[in-house]
Amino acid sequence: MTATLRQAPAPAGAAGPGPRGPAAARRPAAWRRRALRALSLLAFAGLWQLLTAAKVQFWVRFDHLPTAVQVWQAFGRQLATDQYWQDLADSLRRIGSGFLLAAVLGVAAGVATARSRWASDLLGPVLEVLRPVPAIALVPVAIMLFPDNEQGIVFITFAAAFFPVTVSTRHAVRAVPPLWEEAVRTMGGGRWRVLWSVVLPGALPGVAGGLSVGIGVSWICVISAEMVSGQFGVGYRTWQSYTVLDYPGVFVGMATIGLLGWLTSGAVELLGRRVTRWLPTRPGSAR
Repeated sequence: MTATLRQAPAPAGAAGPGPRGPAAARRPAAWRRRALRALSLLAFAGLWQLLTAAKVQFWVRFDHLPTAVQVWQAFGRQLATDQYWQDLADSLRRIGSGFLLAAVLGVAAGVATARSRWASDLLGPVLEVLRPVPAIALVPVAIMLFPDNEQGIVFITFAAAFFPVTVSTRHAVRAVPPLWEEAVRTMGGGRWRVLWSVVLPGALPGVAGGLSVGIGVSWICVISAEMVSGQFGVGYRTWQSYTVLDYPGVFVGMATIGLLGWLTSGAVELLGRRVTRWLPTRPGSAR
């Protein structure tokens, strides 16, 4: 009498012998999302071309705007010039300098005001008074403070990112559960041990969110500062194109600003996900 061996059923969610595991199932979904995003951009460009080529006038006027094809042709011409890449490098250097300084000082100020009553009483009122002031309104102050326009634009970029980073860090540090700190203290951990092992790792998601917001605000302000007092950069070149009635060049500058903001914000978010890889992921979310 022969015994029939039955194969035990695989547990739910386990990867089978074929490409039917969770990772393989997420790959088609990721490609579908990328394709959908690309189609949305193409649909936007197609609608823009249709409205401007037909010179539609309905509440808003599209007859004075360049078509998508004209902007694309102007973009191709500017890509072949050294001036375009030089402006790109100048704006990126300003963003990098101001944002890096804001990230370091903003995180330090946020941690200090959240963990120290003295720092909260001394720095808190000053920060709350200055925080509502738009960074672009600091252009006259920057002109008076710094002898060079370059330093003033970096200062405005720093001010734009500093307050979002500070506020996000402060709230993230205060949101760390006190039970974590008490657990480390019961094992003999001191103040600095608690800070480096509990507070900063626990606040990292909030800090990453503040950095992502800060880089976006920095781009808004650095472009505005370049338009007002700059002598080179993407913002300055965009405003110069407007003064000479080069409207395709204006839209090339706008598209360049959008791409730069998208890429740098994506880089900051990717870095934030890398440093918080230990956090549990939501079901269905991609690594």
